[in-house]
Amino acid sequence: MGMSVIISEATDQDAEQIFKLQYLCFQSEAALYGNYRIDPLVQSLDSVRQELATDCVFVARLGDEVVGSVRGTVTEDGSASISRLCVHPRLQGHGIGARLLRAAESALAEQRGAKKFVLHTGHRSESNLRLYRRVGYQTVGTSQGTDGVPMIVLEKQAGAYATTA
Repeated sequence: MGMSVIISEATDQDAEQIFKLQYLCFQSEAALYGNYRIDPLVQSLDSVRQELATDCVFVARLGDEVVGSVRGTVTEDGSASISRLCVHPRLQGHGIGARLLRAAESALAEQRGAKKFVLHTGHRSESNLRLYRRVGYQTVGTSQGTDGVPMIVLEKQAGAYATTA
């Protein structure tokens, strides 16, 4: 490739690239469930900008291009919700998702006091489930997404970093 992928905090200027990347990346999830109204595909650019202003958002950059992103928020009880993890399809399978997840977890724990991490993924999303389990997440239940997709809920205690990311 010639260039390294750099993980960094997102800036306001990243909003449009994150928005477009998210739309591209979640097409395969939509196809998996036969539902093109899943939350990541119907989110507005203004909503992405709002999250950039309030949430913990990291991006993966290859040169000037945003090729991955992840978001997280912490509730009053110290539970961090991690969402919208995505990596450009041409770069999936190279550890970028795990690096983004680790950056978000570190920032949420160290800067925002997260005690545990919680994330949701579709019940048919095997590659997502493999990644989350490999980095230490455990299934704790199920839920129904606001878009109707059955979800698996996974958790991990802060500080419980897997060595095989």
